[in-house]
Amino acid sequence: MAVELPIYLDNHATTPLDPRVLEAMLPYMTKVFGNASSRNHSFGWAAGEGVNAAREQVAKLIGASSKEIIWTSGATESNNLAIIGGARFNARKKGKHVITVLTEHKATLDSAHQLEKEGFEVTFLEVDDQGLVTPEQVAAAIREDTVLVSVMYANNEIGVIQPISEIGAVCREKGVIFHCDAVQATGKIPVNVADLNVDLLSISAHKMYGPKGIGALYVRRGRPRIRIEPLIFGGGHERGLRSGTLAVHQIVGFGKAAELAMDDLVSGEIERVRGMRDRMWTTLQENLDELYLNGSETNRLPNNLNVSFAYVEGEAMMMAIKDIAVSSGSACTSASLEPSYVLRALGVDVELAHTSIRFGLGRFTTDEEIDYAIAEVITAVNKLRDMSPLWEMVQDGIDIKSIQWEAH
Repeated sequence: MAVELPIYLDNHATTPLDPRVLEAMLPYMTKVFGNASSRNHSFGWAAGEGVNAAREQVAKLIGASSKEIIWTSGATESNNLAIIGGARFNARKKGKHVITVLTEHKATLDSAHQLEKEGFEVTFLEVDDQGLVTPEQVAAAIREDTVLVSVMYANNEIGVIQPISEIGAVCREKGVIFHCDAVQATGKIPVNVADLNVDLLSISAHKMYGPKGIGALYVRRGRPRIRIEPLIFGGGHERGLRSGTLAVHQIVGFGKAAELAMDDLVSGEIERVRGMRDRMWTTLQENLDELYLNGSETNRLPNNLNVSFAYVEGEAMMMAIKDIAVSSGSACTSASLEPSYVLRALGVDVELAHTSIRFGLGRFTTDEEIDYAIAEVITAVNKLRDMSPLWEMVQDGIDIKSIQWEAH
């Protein structure tokens, strides 16, 4: 079968909308267009029924009650609401200390920095060379005035899965609110809020083949009840935690995406994707030297492969495989090209971090696309290395790190 170009292997950034999701959404963009808060006529009732059904679908995916699901505009807002809203409300009676991890998504790190501006003290936990943090680290960092801990389930760059259940148990024992960014994990691995011992959990539709612009925050209703302060005011929607007219069509799409994600978890689809990922990694290893897997080989998402190709600049690599959509481990800023802060936190040196490529496989990835991508990557790496004087020196047995470079 012919491969249609370009090939999309950047499913951690976003996923394509599943046609079945679009089909579910369409009636709510034309015929069922009412405001879900309009309780006085059939247009509002129909919209409300769609919202309620979606709330049940999303809740079922994570083992929650529909009453525990708060709609947001996406994971960034969910993380902000959980971390800033949770810390602000509970600081009144407990303290102003928050704990998170250096490799978290920017939505979490920037929320933590905002709290620092408000007088909170934030402890940023380090990870090991596999990208993992331990429950013991969290326990050691918790103080009398610790009000909230936030640890992501699966990392968006390296796919590393953290021991969330054990960390949650520590927080529960210490009486500290525990938030988890589960955006990358949900739909890829089982996520059950009770098993994970979480109080707050962020998810997003567009990372599971749903529409962009819609997310959710799980807020536990058990004892003791979790209380957070809203960030958006006006109308008292979503139990007063997130005001604003509900985007019914997006919510319905989120619900359908959640339903399909549950099917994937039991149908063998996840194992199909894992098999393609493993075949890609094995074949690359068989054909190329100086490859380094970033993050844990065992505790990682089934669709994630983050590899450093030594002596191949990541940006040059992406240009060489322009028909394959991937992500580089370097982040362009206005002033410089900085290596991934996640890889640096793992202890990956600057030069190697600049050579990393993230491959994100997905529901619509085919074996033929993976075969094509493997061949293109092998060709590109060999070509770029042939042009590299450093690679030539390495082939001649010269230790590059022992060279003293002179500045002129």
